Amino acid sequence: MKQVVLITGALTGIGRATALAFAREGASIAVSGRRAEAGQALAAELRALGAEAEFLQADVRHEDEVRTLVEQTVARFGRLDVAVNNAGTEGQLAPIAEQSAENYEATFSTNVLGTLLSLKHEMRVMLAQGSGSIINLSSIAGHVGIAGASVYAASKHAVEGITKSAALEGAAAGVRVNAVAPGPVATDMLDRFVGNDEGNKAGFLATIPARRAAAPDEIAETILFLASGKARYLTGQSIAVDGAYTSQ
Repeated sequence: MKQVVLITGALTGIGRATALAFAREGASIAVSGRRAEAGQALAAELRALGAEAEFLQADVRHEDEVRTLVEQTVARFGRLDVAVNNAGTEGQLAPIAEQSAENYEATFSTNVLGTLLSLKHEMRVMLAQGSGSIINLSSIAGHVGIAGASVYAASKHAVEGITKSAALEGAAAGVRVNAVAPGPVATDMLDRFVGNDEGNKAGFLATIPARRAAAPDEIAETILFLASGKARYLTGQSIAVDGAYTSQ
């Protein structure tokens, strides 16, 4: 049976790579984001690969839109087997003495509230089914502190806690909840994270034992593993895909 997969924040970077990877595996895919034109183009690209695919516009910061997103996915495909909660933002990066309440609210509303609301409505469907796999996107900043990124790190630590708690609630019913915690990934977010400065990027990558950023496809492959039957006893975990950064 084909997996039915919902991906939030699917239009760029890791989300896009994950959608393409699931399409190549033959899944039926609902991709979501805030930009309709880009979303429709991605859905067409997935269909060209032979997948059943729909773009469903939603902003994960708003519960009514998240509820509708999950309901539309189930109405279109009949069930929900996998959810990838990828929508996120790095927010405004600055030393903590220069941080603002406005940046905290903006970052947490997407990274934390958005993940919580997505889990709420995805788990309702999966608990009723008695099966499902949810993968939340965390970060190495959910495992360690990062100077200049205190608000972002706090939000990803929160995602890790939500993941563990949801896994405990879903385990007996056959619903698995895990997180993937990437290190630097070759995306636009990495460029923004280093201030669009190649010197800053080189300095950051020099702290990674693997001496490079991950490709988005490498993160997508880990997500596919967590969504598969090969990981059927794996829940409540956060998998660091970080070139050994957090092993230091």
